[in-house]
Amino acid sequence: MSPPIASGEGEARPLPDPRECQRYAEQMLSLTLRAGADGAEVLVRDGRELEVKIRLGEPELVKEAGSRGLGLRVIKDHRAAVTYTSDFSEAALAKLARETVELALLAEPEPLADLPSAIEMAREIPDLDLWDDAVLDLGVAASIARARLGEAAAMKSDKRITNSDGAVFGRTIGASAFASSAGFSGAYRGTNVSFAVEPICDDTGGKKRNGVYWTSSRFAAGLLDPEAVGLEAARRTLAKLGSRKIATCEVPVVFSPEAGRGLLGQLAGVMSGGAVWRRGTYLAEREGTPIASPLCEIVDDPLLPRAPGSRPFDGEGLPTRTNVLVAAGVLKTFLCDVFAARKLGRRSTGSAGRGVGGGPHVTTSNLILRPGRAPAADLERLPRGLYVTDLMGFGFNAVTGDYSQGAAGFWIDDGARAFPVSEITISANFDDLWKGVDAVGDDLDTRSSVQVPTFRVARMTVAGT
Repeated sequence: MSPPIASGEGEARPLPDPRECQRYAEQMLSLTLRAGADGAEVLVRDGRELEVKIRLGEPELVKEAGSRGLGLRVIKDHRAAVTYTSDFSEAALAKLARETVELALLAEPEPLADLPSAIEMAREIPDLDLWDDAVLDLGVAASIARARLGEAAAMKSDKRITNSDGAVFGRTIGASAFASSAGFSGAYRGTNVSFAVEPICDDTGGKKRNGVYWTSSRFAAGLLDPEAVGLEAARRTLAKLGSRKIATCEVPVVFSPEAGRGLLGQLAGVMSGGAVWRRGTYLAEREGTPIASPLCEIVDDPLLPRAPGSRPFDGEGLPTRTNVLVAAGVLKTFLCDVFAARKLGRRSTGSAGRGVGGGPHVTTSNLILRPGRAPAADLERLPRGLYVTDLMGFGFNAVTGDYSQGAAGFWIDDGARAFPVSEITISANFDDLWKGVDAVGDDLDTRSSVQVPTFRVARMTVAGT
């Protein structure tokens, strides 16, 4: 029996157990092979979630939820089928095995979608230190207390803070197991905690300005103090007062780590082997050529201890590895799962991901634009320019590289932030944008699985009035 999770109130819930998940995965694999499958993969996930929201000092939401699911992928005569269930009884699993084999026979054959070869499978499962027992002690009462502290700090910091969209504290714990008839069975577990505060202030003309700040970690001790989070959220909110448009111009643009995260994620999407074989990326023929500034070093690293996107094996049971995507601005490789790699005549980069209800697909782990040596503040030492804090909407064409997106931030005048700006659009071709990076800061933001420091693009079009 798994030890219980403290909730602070009500009955304790059993802890997700990776060994139990692995036992179910291996049981399902055996049942499926007995049902006539040529090959099979089984993914089992078990998770628990706690979320509390405080607004104006009172609880607005307390949510505790648990889910457990099993995903099955069957290969029969080079035909594949994917199914999933939340019923773990032996009779239900046996029935699912039979029905999935029958379903596979109805699919079109695709030999490239067969399982990986046995030689490709992971042989060891590294310990990446993804679990913290202290997270289990953060129950409802403790979560509410932290959320109240953070929101109160924001509300009391300045009389211009008049309202709140709330403070949210969340905790997730989970276990995952994967078994494949190609010769792999493994499991691991992880924890994560996060906290965010979003205060509101009144601007001229009845406009409301809101800002948000958050902290996140796999370990409870890695969270920032809740009052510090609230104070930073208030500072960011107040900084938006008096926000205005600017005239259309071409200027240097500095991206904060929060804004730059979205740009790096879009770039990763066009460095996917799946996008390459589908001809859905402007980088399809660019491997080995410059696609960014020599200052840009981009890696995908699933092996970082305690990091948000770390994992010891990928979604097909292959060993994960650090993949250098861009070195000194040159595109070194595309991320591939087994299918994309076969389509391109190469080997998988250990970059498969999958959900319980789907098959494998190319994904990232800890996607990182490596920091430079320049102090982040130095990137704003410009006669005139734009510092972007927020990007909104979607305006990226992966095939042509054309990019245009709504933005907000601060106008830079004589080396300092002069006033906040909003209701503007920034645009460039993505190739020109990344090749135009002329400075990379030293302030890498490690809170999420896409990690970016402040960076500057020498020239972009800013559309305003």
